[in-house]
Amino acid sequence: MNTEGGAGSAYLREVRVAPSILSADFGRLREQVGEVLDAGARVIHVDVMDGHFVPPITIGPLVVSALREQVHEVGGILDVHLMIEHPELHVAEFARAGADSITFHIEATAHAARTATLIREHGASVGIAFNPATPVEALSELAQKIDLALCMTINPGWGGQVLIPGSPEKVQRLRALLDRGLAPGQGAVLEVDGGIDPDTAPLCRAAGASLFVAGSAIFGAADPAAAYVAIARSVDAA
Repeated sequence: MNTEGGAGSAYLREVRVAPSILSADFGRLREQVGEVLDAGARVIHVDVMDGHFVPPITIGPLVVSALREQVHEVGGILDVHLMIEHPELHVAEFARAGADSITFHIEATAHAARTATLIREHGASVGIAFNPATPVEALSELAQKIDLALCMTINPGWGGQVLIPGSPEKVQRLRALLDRGLAPGQGAVLEVDGGIDPDTAPLCRAAGASLFVAGSAIFGAADPAAAYVAIARSVDAA
């Protein structure tokens, strides 16, 4: 991991479950985020979709800004996942809104190295995501220049999907790439997103992931706080 990561680096280095507000009830957003924060969550995942890179349109910097004080006042971080074309055009705005970690898709820009540098210049931790069909080797030139690698374990765009069966094996290959040539524990954080629940999270944990995004498994439950705790316990998360 790059030791010059942004404000979110300390939490990202821990085993954590990151509730994704994509699946929250937006009429009760602050309330539901408060429930999972009270249950111990300290990484809140924000899925940003533009209707181009993926078909749905979701949320933008205004929502990040609206949650900033609530999340930061308990010492938490906002983990922003940009599923948008030309992410470099929007880094500054999300950073100003309060994003502590900004992840973009390697498939979404021809300027991945420049975008990573831009994120760091704006004080956020740098993440790069890639889709299920993208080989892990696509990250090889940037693996030691980022704080976080996000392995999509579903095809991005919609919550509630089932984890792609071959994902843990891909996670294992990605972990090896991130650690190549480094001392133990020095490689970038490995985050997984899609189909994560108390049954699938341990499979990804065993393969080398340490940050687990869960949306519908948490906010689709009758008790989001209890659902968060169940996933966290399944991977011995902080």
